[in-house]
Amino acid sequence: MKALEIKGLKKSFRSNFLIRRYDILKGIDLDVEPGEIYGFLGPNGAGKTTTIKCVLGLLRADAGEVSVAGQPAASVEARRRIGFLPENPFFYDYLSAREYLRFATSLFAIPQAEADGRIAALIHRVGLSGHEDLKLRKYSKGMIQRLGLAQAMINDPELLILDEPFSGLDPVGRKDLRTLIFSLREQGKTIFFSSHILQDMELMVDRVGIILGGTIRRQGRLSEMVERSTQYYEVVCDRIAPRELAQIQGDFASRDGHFILTLPSEGDVNLVVESIIHNGGRIVAVTPVKMTLEDIFFSEMAGGAPPAPTSRSGETGGGAR
Repeated sequence: MKALEIKGLKKSFRSNFLIRRYDILKGIDLDVEPGEIYGFLGPNGAGKTTTIKCVLGLLRADAGEVSVAGQPAASVEARRRIGFLPENPFFYDYLSAREYLRFATSLFAIPQAEADGRIAALIHRVGLSGHEDLKLRKYSKGMIQRLGLAQAMINDPELLILDEPFSGLDPVGRKDLRTLIFSLREQGKTIFFSSHILQDMELMVDRVGIILGGTIRRQGRLSEMVERSTQYYEVVCDRIAPRELAQIQGDFASRDGHFILTLPSEGDVNLVVESIIHNGGRIVAVTPVKMTLEDIFFSEMAGGAPPAPTSRSGETGGGAR
């Protein structure tokens, strides 16, 4: 049973004066496994937040099905399983964190005796201890984000949906939030979060879905995407004269007494390595350079064309073959 499953989700909006419809979601299909961190990646305007609002019932989809743990997303049972952190959380700024979380527990009809203990534990967990009685108008952006995560967890949900959770956080806040999300996964929680910050996503996710122009362009385990996506091969060698190396492979770079060659395919690697050894050279390393999530993302934005191989070396040497 999927933690979250979306089939054929479509949503459009009318322009000013109801003249024309704009398709925002054009048939989204994705699924999230229980206990995983799923990254929903796309540029601004790709449809990430619209998808999340349709899942939560904040927008009514034109077509498609959404289920949470096998239950229709619109059902009360499904809603009880979800915790949500919006991109720009807004709370009553005249309340303190403790008062706001007490209000949040009342929405889920959590008994007062249980609520107090849960609030204290969440305040400690998100790093707001010592600030729980401070009015929210005095909170920083990072503190508001922490409180937002606490309210998303107040009902002990199975599925946490986080919309741009790293937005506006400093490096320390981002690291703390990553650590907290990892701890939630260890407890068996499922985390679905949207972001356009590639670095955070690459450090965290088990699987990723890339949305562009209202469609899912690519979905799968990040490790498998990267493993299958070799950009080029890098051969490092020494003990060979540059003139001899230029006859084997015209373009190369030099760094720290080594020569670095960038080759497009495994077949080229085998031929070049044999030639270098035959001419008395030594192979220091042969490294397949994998695509990062950033490379995969921009490849999809370019229509699926892989990025051109580029050497990561310092000085260039050699000439055209």
